[in-house]
Amino acid sequence: MEWFEALLLGLIQGLTEYLPVSSSGHLAIGANLFGLNGEENLAFTIAVHVATVLSTCVILWKEIVWLFQDLFKWKWNEGTKYIFNILISMIPVAIVGFFFKDKVEAVFGSGLLVVGCCLLVTALLLAFSYWAKPRQRENISPWHAFVIGIAQAVAVLPGLSRSGSTIATGLLLGNKKEKLAQFSFLMVIPPILGEALLSAKDMAEVGISETLAGLPTMSLIVGFLAAFISGCLACKWMINIVKKGKLIWFAIYCAIVGVLAIVIPYLQ
Repeated sequence: MEWFEALLLGLIQGLTEYLPVSSSGHLAIGANLFGLNGEENLAFTIAVHVATVLSTCVILWKEIVWLFQDLFKWKWNEGTKYIFNILISMIPVAIVGFFFKDKVEAVFGSGLLVVGCCLLVTALLLAFSYWAKPRQRENISPWHAFVIGIAQAVAVLPGLSRSGSTIATGLLLGNKKEKLAQFSFLMVIPPILGEALLSAKDMAEVGISETLAGLPTMSLIVGFLAAFISGCLACKWMINIVKKGKLIWFAIYCAIVGVLAIVIPYLQ
C-alpha cells in the first residue's frame, strides 16, 4: 500500500465514521473504483479505527472526564446513569459480534448491490428523522439506549451508517438533538475498541510480521494521522449539524451515492 493510498483510505475512514454516510460503504465503493482495500490489512484496519476513537476522545474530552469523575464517586448519579445507558446500548452489537461475526463478514464480500441498498435505507432513516416531530424527551432512557444500540448493531452492514442509524433512531424516539449526538459518539467507542482488539487477536494468530507485509511504516503513519485529523473535524462538525437539524442533506447524498453504487457494476 502506497502512502497516498493510505492517505485516501484514512480520510475516508475518519470523515465517514462520524458523518452519516457509512464508512464501510464508502470504503467498499473506493475499493471497487480505485482498487484500494485497507480492510484486508489487519494492521491498517486497527490503526485507522484506533485513530477515530482517539479523535472522539479529543473532541469530547470534557464529557469523558465528567463520566470518570462521577464513576469514581462510587454512587448512583448522572454520570453513572449515562455509563449504564452506554453499557445497555452495547448489548445488541455484542450479540452480533460474538454470534454472527462470520455471517456479517460474508456480507461484506457480496458486492456493491448490498452497499447501495443499505445506503438507500440510511437515506430513508435520515429523511424520516428530519420530518418526524415526536414529543421531546429530556433524557435518554435505558430503553431508548437499548433501541439505539439495536440500530448500531444493524449498522454493521456495509452501507448502513452507524452514526446515521443511531442518531436517526434517537431523533425518531424523541430524544433531544443536543444530547443525542454526544451519546451516539460516546457509545461507539467501546464497540470500535472491541473490534480493534478482536482484529489485534487475529493479527497475533496470523503473525505480526506476515500481517505487516506489504504495509510500509510511512503508509501506516499517514493513514493513522489522516483518520485522526479528519475524524476530529467530522466529529465536531457532525455535533453542530445534529443540533441544527440539517440531516436532510446527508439523506440526499446517501440516496445519490446508493443509486450510483447499484449502477456502477453495470457500467464497468
